[in-house]
Amino acid sequence: MEVILQEKIHNLGSLGDQVKVKPGYGRNYLIPQGKAVPATPDNVAKFEARRAELEKAQAEQLAAAQARAGKINGLKLTLPRKAAEEGKLYGSVATADIVEAAEAAGAELEKHELHMPEPIRAIGEYELHVSLHADVECTITVVVVAEDAA
Repeated sequence: MEVILQEKIHNLGSLGDQVKVKPGYGRNYLIPQGKAVPATPDNVAKFEARRAELEKAQAEQLAAAQARAGKINGLKLTLPRKAAEEGKLYGSVATADIVEAAEAAGAELEKHELHMPEPIRAIGEYELHVSLHADVECTITVVVVAEDAA
């Protein structure tokens, strides 16, 4: 399935690129999310007419993401949790917990922007990657401490 990208998508292409994707990916994700349109001659003409408008909107999104990255990059969050003596948590720290702590610290963060392969289940210091835009990534540090030590 050929689609025209409406925005830059990591590992796929930039705004205006005509790319070939699997039909399910295009039909179920890219098109409903407004990230792409089918590459028909009519849609190609419509896209070329709107190209400047879409490029301007993408530049604004990039500038906003870079401004947010300045606030988020290097952020250090300390989360007190109940833990056993050997450092294992009685539960876990998930993305929602980290986003809540970041908002309490004054940083805007969404759950889908945080790359956390699995929940944190032990006391320690963890470095997590945050993807704010296809071109903007930063890191935050999460320190999980025992509740008594907090």
